[in-house]
Amino acid sequence: MLTDSLQANGLVALLVNINTRFDHVRALLNADQRQVDAVILFGTAFRDETLRDRRQGRGTPPTFVLARDSQIEGVPAVDCDAELAITEIVDHLWSRGYRRPGFMSGAKVLSTALGRREHFTSQWADRGIDLSADLDAGNYSSQVGADAMRRYLSTTAPENRVDVLMCENDILAMGAMDVIRGEFHLRVPEDIAIVGFDNFELCGVPAYGLTTYEQPLREMVSTVVEMVLGRREPQTVRLPGKLVIRQTT
Repeated sequence: MLTDSLQANGLVALLVNINTRFDHVRALLNADQRQVDAVILFGTAFRDETLRDRRQGRGTPPTFVLARDSQIEGVPAVDCDAELAITEIVDHLWSRGYRRPGFMSGAKVLSTALGRREHFTSQWADRGIDLSADLDAGNYSSQVGADAMRRYLSTTAPENRVDVLMCENDILAMGAMDVIRGEFHLRVPEDIAIVGFDNFELCGVPAYGLTTYEQPLREMVSTVVEMVLGRREPQTVRLPGKLVIRQTT
């Protein structure tokens, strides 16, 4: 979607792979050497120093962040309004009668700017409720989501367990659900309700039916392209998404 939008407007688009052999500084310098119009960092799979490292040097293309926050001066972000999203989620959960919330987070070093856990915690605190569980999956995959859920259920007595668990994204939520139902034979949502984030394509299949929050990807892409084209002032923009209610709550 992003590449197509850029190319449709006559801009040079380059997808850069950042891995253990090709770090973020080399990736950005490589983009500059290819005379691209802008560098757009998409999602959460980059380290914060990607935005701070002075080794990038001067004269590099303008940099934007898409689908993640940026606190770095001169690097605007276009992302989903996390505070609004979590407010809508917690309002929904509260109306359904859940009162023992938990949260499963992913890789903190990569996603500290997402803010979903912080907003989730504060929203419940405003209602006089503390988190009943704070699960650290440490990564973003269904396997680590499953592992974190397994550890929690194995070490927590049934009467002390959460009645609703929000996961930082849908992949973690799916892994957690597989363990809840497949290994511990609990019911979702009757025993533990589950909420994800992103509205991943598998969320709506009958096997999951996951309640989640859909980010406004098309609007986000359109906004960042407008900034690259100079049709809109480069500044951080947070856009509203949509709560998608399914069977898991």
